[in-house]
Amino acid sequence: MAQQVKVPTVGESITEVTIANWLKKEGDPVKMDEVIAELESDKATFELTAPQAGILKIAKAQGEVVPIGAVICEIQDGGTTAATSPAQTSKTETTTTPPTPMKSTGGIKEMKVPAVGESITEVTISTWLKKDGDVVKLDEVIAEVESDKATFELPAEANGILRIVAKEKETLPIGGLICKIEITEGAPVAETKTTTPNPQATEKTTAANYASGHPSPAAAKILEEKGIASAQVSGTGVGGRITKEDAQKAQTPAPKTEAAKTTTAAPVIASGGGRNKRSEKMTSLRKTIAKRLVSVKNETAMLTTFNEVDMKPIMDLRGRYKDKFKEKYGVGLGFMSFFTKAVCIALKEWPAVNAQINGDEILYHDYCDVSIAVSTPRGLVVPVIRNAESLSFDQIEAEVVRLATKGRDGKLSIDEMQGGTFSITNGGVFGSMLSTPILNPPQSAILGMHNIVERAVVKEGQVVIRPIMYVALSYDHRIVDGRESVSFLVRVKELLEDPGRLILGV
Repeated sequence: MAQQVKVPTVGESITEVTIANWLKKEGDPVKMDEVIAELESDKATFELTAPQAGILKIAKAQGEVVPIGAVICEIQDGGTTAATSPAQTSKTETTTTPPTPMKSTGGIKEMKVPAVGESITEVTISTWLKKDGDVVKLDEVIAEVESDKATFELPAEANGILRIVAKEKETLPIGGLICKIEITEGAPVAETKTTTPNPQATEKTTAANYASGHPSPAAAKILEEKGIASAQVSGTGVGGRITKEDAQKAQTPAPKTEAAKTTTAAPVIASGGGRNKRSEKMTSLRKTIAKRLVSVKNETAMLTTFNEVDMKPIMDLRGRYKDKFKEKYGVGLGFMSFFTKAVCIALKEWPAVNAQINGDEILYHDYCDVSIAVSTPRGLVVPVIRNAESLSFDQIEAEVVRLATKGRDGKLSIDEMQGGTFSITNGGVFGSMLSTPILNPPQSAILGMHNIVERAVVKEGQVVIRPIMYVALSYDHRIVDGRESVSFLVRVKELLEDPGRLILGV
């Protein structure tokens, strides 16, 4: 008996997912609990497993955006497919007869733009993979469609003859007519002819496959950031598709050696140099980030207050104990544990900074779930350290390493990215001296760390050189007053400049 596999509920705020990669092909045998696909939401990437053993029948194509609860595939009982002997495979090839001999039922299936998310109002026909008049099969991918959040593939909703209505690059509203399928009875008649296998022809056919050399959405983003063309990368995915792992392993071509340069003719450059331009379509992830950032600026009363921290006491403490700390706990002693502990103490003293607006009410938290910003090839993710106020230094450092590693590998779960009460972001790792971090809604505050630079400061009437870090606290003035925000940041500064207070909690 066939079992339908539906998109699982992956978080209260997630309404849809994108099929990032099918790890199994149509008709493949699968085992129970075997991973068959990778799904992506706007917050995380996760794996889909087979609920039973059987034969895979794919219902939604790779790249397609699917709402929560929709059927994504079926697992049919195994042993029902007919096998072809190796001798027959080597001597025969199957070709499909033209659509004209097929018997029309007179029925017409109108394919309309499906609802792909509550905030999506229109889509664009990116590419037609089938031509007008082609014979198509049920669930066969016939076009690529783009929304402002994702690119997905459109499968045929019936067997029959394709009649295209919407042209490539045309934008349609949700519910708009894309194409029609003249429904036919039965499948195309297969005729066999004996031929001599041609390895070269086989290679050409494989190379011409749509998936071959075509990057997944995540892989395309990584290759774009690296400046590497997809033609320079070999795909290891299904049908030769370039996966995210392929893109991460891809290396920028090495420059030519001096010897090679001497044998190559110098390029002819026109006087005045080039003034070329290029236009690239904004990725769906970037569109989502753009809308979210604009929403934060428009819907909150965000302000930022600044201070500076003398990092010498912490750096001296780390210098004395970092080797013993690593030997005992198996994890390095970084700055993040100091900042997290300081923030948790200050949040207890100034609870409005750890609160959020919930309608007409203010929701206060008696715990500190600290979100940490992690830069990944897909974009910025913000996993959460749960109950950070009750963790020790080594536990915080271990959790930071675990979450950051999972974030860069695209393995964070939805639960690991939801529910933070306060955020910390470290632009200093990229060399930032000073910035105004933007809020992570529905949180009301975020602390920005920056680079450490030796500066001349006055200590006890003397000008001395100290390692100084500028810190910034952005906050929502609707809930956090100026006195609270400034006092909070001063308290964090006090705790960091005298780390003994962190140990004693004073």
